[in-house]
Amino acid sequence: MNISRYISSKIDGADSGSFTSSVTKIAIISIALGLAVMIVSFSILEGFRNEIQSKIFSFGAHLQISKYDTNNSLNAEPISGPRLIKTLRRSPQVDVIQPFARKTAIIKTKDEVLGIVLKGIDEKTSRSPMRQNLVAGQFLTFPDSSASNDVLLSRKVADKLRLKVGDEALFYFIQNPPRVRKFQVRGIYQTGLDEFDEVYIIGDIRQIRELNAWPDSLVGGLEVTLRDFQRLDPVSDNLYETLPYDLKLDKITDQYAQLFDWLKLLNKNVVIFLILIIFVATFNMVATIFIMILERTNMIGVLKAIGATDNQIRSMFFFRGLSLTLRGMLIGNLIGLGFCALQYYTHLIPLDPENYYMDRVPIHWDLTIIIVLNVATFLTSLLAVLIPTYLISRIMPVAAIKFD
Repeated sequence: MNISRYISSKIDGADSGSFTSSVTKIAIISIALGLAVMIVSFSILEGFRNEIQSKIFSFGAHLQISKYDTNNSLNAEPISGPRLIKTLRRSPQVDVIQPFARKTAIIKTKDEVLGIVLKGIDEKTSRSPMRQNLVAGQFLTFPDSSASNDVLLSRKVADKLRLKVGDEALFYFIQNPPRVRKFQVRGIYQTGLDEFDEVYIIGDIRQIRELNAWPDSLVGGLEVTLRDFQRLDPVSDNLYETLPYDLKLDKITDQYAQLFDWLKLLNKNVVIFLILIIFVATFNMVATIFIMILERTNMIGVLKAIGATDNQIRSMFFFRGLSLTLRGMLIGNLIGLGFCALQYYTHLIPLDPENYYMDRVPIHWDLTIIIVLNVATFLTSLLAVLIPTYLISRIMPVAAIKFD
């Protein structure tokens, strides 16, 4: 039998009703709340990051290849799609390649006029990630015989033009000679990101080919999704070396730098917040062990008088602190994971999409982060337990027995 662990368990019951009992409860609560807040904070942070990145990638993927144009015009010169796709497929890091084309237009209804950008997509290679943003109606259909006359409007554009699913509208394309097309609203999407919702309408790429008199082999550009977004920089550098001199490659992090900078700022704020939480929890644990030692000074003196070593007594308080840490962590995990599950399945806490780009607080489950937070809390708490136990070696048996 481990004598230190045995005495520690007896102290646990003997502390009931004493001042130490109140302090230990505070220590358990501080560890529990600290761990719970860390789990919730990281889950929400990763949820925000994944939701916003997913919305951005649904419009621009990780990389975008197009004709080099000093004017940065949306009506860019076309590029040969099949040849370039074949070249990109050689890279093992490339996952999905989506052809696209863009063309500016003016929409006219009975009451409103609005300038937009028609983005044509092609689903021959893979399903468009835009499907995840659909909030009303259905997604585009791509008949084999001819170009589809269906379009997807954003919620903002639909509200401005007073259009709903099934309505028709005239699109005026400024070119020589000017062209007019009648499109039908097939569905309505919403990302919450004004950069997209106020500008883009989604349609069939064949409509843009017909307007520009392009053959089927030409596209406005290619959107490339990588297998691992974390390797964006090195992969983009390697792909750029394989491209012809007249093509440019844009990274999504450069195109929408303000959004990715905002995500980085959120990450820094959360890290500072978590450091403060860990500091408070550690301070409470150190204070708790100090109080335990002071209240048990007489007992420490008796144990030393009958032959107990400093390490044995130190182990006794170590096991006491370990017990408090494990209780706090258990409660903290129940609170943190319970709150995350409640929000994940019930969407209990809503958000204003105008300010937060989404209508609810997002939750992302990441087992690795949860394990790392638990391990960090456990190790930090144990370090906080060990620090005050070294005071035991300075307690003299004669003085300790007289201590009251």
